[in-house]
Amino acid sequence: MSVNEFPLPDLGEGLTEGEILKWLVAEGDTIEQNQPLVEVETAKAAVEIPAKWPGRVVKIYQPEGATVAVGAPIVAIDTGGGDGPAEPAPAASAEPAPATNGEGNGGKIGEVTASGRTAVLVGYGPRTAAAVRRPRKRPEPATGPAASPAAAAAPVAPTTPAAPAVAEPAPAVNGGPALAKPPVRKLARDLGVDLRTLHGSGPAGSITREDVETALAGAPAAAPAPTATTAPVFGPDREQRVPVKGVRKLTAENMTASAFTAPHVTEFLTIDMTRGMRALGRLKEQREWREVRVSPLLLTAKAVLLALRRHPMVNSSWDAGANEIVVKEYVNLGIAAATDRGLIVPNIKDAGRLSLRELAESMTELVQTAKAGRTAPADMSGGTFTITNVGVFGVDTGTPILPPGEAAILAFGAVREQPWAHKGKVKVRQVTTLGLSFDHRIIDGELGSRFLADVGAFLSDPETALLGWG
Repeated sequence: MSVNEFPLPDLGEGLTEGEILKWLVAEGDTIEQNQPLVEVETAKAAVEIPAKWPGRVVKIYQPEGATVAVGAPIVAIDTGGGDGPAEPAPAASAEPAPATNGEGNGGKIGEVTASGRTAVLVGYGPRTAAAVRRPRKRPEPATGPAASPAAAAAPVAPTTPAAPAVAEPAPAVNGGPALAKPPVRKLARDLGVDLRTLHGSGPAGSITREDVETALAGAPAAAPAPTATTAPVFGPDREQRVPVKGVRKLTAENMTASAFTAPHVTEFLTIDMTRGMRALGRLKEQREWREVRVSPLLLTAKAVLLALRRHPMVNSSWDAGANEIVVKEYVNLGIAAATDRGLIVPNIKDAGRLSLRELAESMTELVQTAKAGRTAPADMSGGTFTITNVGVFGVDTGTPILPPGEAAILAFGAVREQPWAHKGKVKVRQVTTLGLSFDHRIIDGELGSRFLADVGAFLSDPETALLGWG
């Protein structure tokens, strides 16, 4: 028996703790490498943490609902290595490196890095070279987690093999664990596809979006499970106290700091979007766009990106320490998303360089991942401009608060049929109202008005705007 304690890893972005939301395994379970162990909520998102080693769960140290510091042990796993040769220790740190968004040595999730490892959610994965065991940390079983009653009640089968030297792409058929990224898991749940029945074609046998779609082509999709709602529970005083933590706590701190730091100004513009909606309809009718989600929000995002190109000062931030305005050549476009855990704003990196089709696909994946509560912390940092779509709730517009570090945010309201003066007559047209809040230290009234007018002009007649703006 070789028992290894698995600490809560550093999930990146300077996070120091996380809350145990749900254990996905139980004491005595046999697990595979990279199998999701636990769902943890940080101040930025909820993530699933996969197992570093295959083996058997000996002891779960932290119950659901507990807040755990980074580095504290959360589970003990018997890897069954005995007294085998020791694995060389890493030169820098024993902790796994946090996942990145494609920069540095971490690589994108699911990619095989130059070191021969597959990057997963928190930055570690199976080696492609031979792996050896670390020596047991405690030679006396009586003092380790293996001495717990749960460990004694669940002996290891004598035929359990040691971990393979090379991670082979093992199929997840017949009830075995399925290795897949959170967006793929969400897609499978929505489409009614059982991941355990699929053979993964991705790195280390992981299941890809294409695997799910291929499986769906041969079977009808099941209806998505209804979302469970929990009624509030009131005490004798007919009041309920909800702890402010995780995403909601961070949002409250950021919004308070932003509201009392940046001098906000909000301007509104009501526009006739009838031609824009017709252009969207024609786009949907094109054969190559029939499987792509096309919505007014996509048109708004394109309008913002083009307007930022004409008015780059809007895509900037205030550096109080250096007493400088930092103008960004890249646009990390944030899309505000309401989730069960509060409002989050993931962003599409370098959105200004994407084609309209790539922008549509990125927005769809961003929203699906956010709704599933699986947005990575790196995807919520570094935003430069944000759109909040209040129209999906039937709201006409609002006065949004700036995300920290950004100079402007656009509220996109509901598109409604309203009477409108058109070509000298009152007709029923599709009308919406835009609300632009901006930092008056950076953006004066003229610049803010010109930017908002350009966004409105594009939405009113996108085809003419594209021809005129180049």
